[in-house]
Amino acid sequence: MKVVLDPVHGYIELDEIVQELLATPQVQRLRRIRQLGFSNLVYPGANHTRFEHSLGTMHLASMLMKNLDSIEKDKKVEIRAASLLHDVGHGPFSHVTENVIDKYTRRRHDDVMDIVRKGEIKEVLKKHGISPGNLAKHIKGETSLGQILSSEIDVDRMDYLVRDSHYTGVAFGVVDYNRLINQMSFYEDRLVIDYGGLKAAESLLVSRFWMNTSVYYHHVTRISEAMCSKAVEYMIENGELDPKRLRQMDDIDLIAAMRNSSGHGGELSRRLDARKLYKRALYTGLEEAGKGVLKYRDKIERAEKEIAELAGVGQECVLVDIPKTPEMLEMKAMIKTDHKMIPLKDASHFVSILQEAHMDNWRIGVYSPKEHCEAVGKAAKEYFNIKKATKQFKLNDLEKYKAEE
Repeated sequence: MKVVLDPVHGYIELDEIVQELLATPQVQRLRRIRQLGFSNLVYPGANHTRFEHSLGTMHLASMLMKNLDSIEKDKKVEIRAASLLHDVGHGPFSHVTENVIDKYTRRRHDDVMDIVRKGEIKEVLKKHGISPGNLAKHIKGETSLGQILSSEIDVDRMDYLVRDSHYTGVAFGVVDYNRLINQMSFYEDRLVIDYGGLKAAESLLVSRFWMNTSVYYHHVTRISEAMCSKAVEYMIENGELDPKRLRQMDDIDLIAAMRNSSGHGGELSRRLDARKLYKRALYTGLEEAGKGVLKYRDKIERAEKEIAELAGVGQECVLVDIPKTPEMLEMKAMIKTDHKMIPLKDASHFVSILQEAHMDNWRIGVYSPKEHCEAVGKAAKEYFNIKKATKQFKLNDLEKYKAEE
């Protein structure tokens, strides 16, 4: 047994199978994939990697399983391996390239079967009697025990929220994961939270809310990620990049390929290198845009082309970013009381209002070089039929106004 020192969890124990999996090139690649993509353009400390997160997730899974006597020893080994490998399918810059990879290869980051059934990982799993098929199902949350890694509230979320908060310095909420883990158990084949862990579950959702607002959906992060994603698509369409190879690359590989691109991908790469990012030509919420704007999520390229034509600029000067509507899966986690099982959103009135708050933070973005922002913004408002919101005064607004008089 060896140990490594982690800045978030302290000492993490590494048994034989973990050490052998860590030594594989597929896991070592994760050292060169940033956890938060381009968030370091906003938070300079956000340079942590998928490798660290994978170790942390394995550590928390091990902590949880120590409290679950019903899990057989060989199954605990399986889950430790699955938790360490759960992100081995990520492409460069993590989620930045995920949609592009999915578009061209039909594989998401948790589709790892093709990775774990061959090469060095397969040999380690075979040595320890672990089925690659079972392991891949655990990672996708398709088994009962897989809920530990992939469910409404799982060890994956616990680690990345605590870790991302640590490295960005955004410490609005503290996730009491020790309490949460100690209050989790299996009941009727489902991973549930005992009522004593309700406040800890609330702390996780609060942290998730603030991290979404301040980090994951920060406008600079969204712009830089949209620029990188567009550069990669240009390179694939122009035959400069093989999408199957993309999934095996790390951040360094992709940066080198982008810098060597002779087309618009190269131009976007140079902008990212120099932090000369596109600006917000349009950036507004659902109240102004209306839910009808969501139908354009599957027609992004067409929207970019038609907005560019309206604005009288080249299509490369328009990036449309329409996120999916926020969904807090954690609210569906089950709380076990003395008499019944109830969803977290019903067990906590505080939690029930967070979904609406998430919707308030949703934004559609249309980005463009600074010199074209005015024309592109005007065209985007016309194209998406953006209406200026009518200000609705609330009672607390009136009280604040009177106080300022």
